[in-house]
Amino acid sequence: MTLSIPNQANIDDEGLKELFKTMWRIRYFDEKVDQFFARGLIHGTTHLAVGQEATAAGSGAVLRRSDWITATHRGHGQTIAKGTDVKGMMAELFGRTTGTNKGKGGSMHIAELETGNLGANGIVGGGYPIATGAALSAKMKGLDNVALCYAGDGSTNEGSFHESINMASIWDLPVVFFIENNKYGMSGSVEKMTRVGQLSERAMAYGIEGVTIQGNDLIEVINATHNAVEKARRGEGPTIIEAMTYRWKGHSKSDAKKYRTKEEEEDWRKNHDPIKFARERFIGAGVFTEAEADDLQQAAKQAIEEAVTFAENGPMPTAEALFEDVYAD
Repeated sequence: MTLSIPNQANIDDEGLKELFKTMWRIRYFDEKVDQFFARGLIHGTTHLAVGQEATAAGSGAVLRRSDWITATHRGHGQTIAKGTDVKGMMAELFGRTTGTNKGKGGSMHIAELETGNLGANGIVGGGYPIATGAALSAKMKGLDNVALCYAGDGSTNEGSFHESINMASIWDLPVVFFIENNKYGMSGSVEKMTRVGQLSERAMAYGIEGVTIQGNDLIEVINATHNAVEKARRGEGPTIIEAMTYRWKGHSKSDAKKYRTKEEEEDWRKNHDPIKFARERFIGAGVFTEAEADDLQQAAKQAIEEAVTFAENGPMPTAEALFEDVYAD
């Protein structure tokens, strides 16, 4: 096993190559979705995570298949990183019966129990109690599963955040609260919405550990998440991880982004691209060559193109399907 870049999870070079490709799959998926929404080929709304690829890829890499996640409304990358096939995801957005949820969930509600994805959620902060409940079930059943709850910075002002973390802390539940702080809620900066300097400081109120990391550094995400997950698995309670990152796109497809400057956006694109940073670091460490990096990128792009073809050729649901999956059998 070759380990060119030391990391807490002991992910070897082959694993890092796969993570590099995962980041590209996440980006190409969201960029393709953005194009289809603009053309009116996908309906509803969507929230894209272009520029945040390292948070999903790095955190997902340290989870077991049997571990659980709750994803956010900006959850395509989180879902891909947990192992859901991009073909089924793309078909879901196209409303096809071959989608992960038969075309009924759409962008914000993809779930797949086989990979431990308890569901993305259109409700801000909606994943906190679900992940906490999953962690409680693991403790009651004597399982060593861990639940990882993805959330955005804006959700930390919701009551569900405080109530869930308080419960998780007093019962030492195996859950990790992973906050993707991309600097803005829907249309306001985090500085205007909270008084604390770092959102991870809120962990102190509940007597648990809180850490703030550079979310665009894949290795830093791997290290912090691995430590928190293994701590939870040992029965030592929850952790809040605040991963600093940035979304290149607007909050949703209808966002004009008038609350931030073009100069700020350009700086993050040019100087803080998580994929570019990983590529340069991996080449420097000998994980792969420039040619191999290009091949991995092309393979990721091809996977998304194949997903599009699969989605476009999938059957549309019949009218009778409206009454299916409404009640449990």
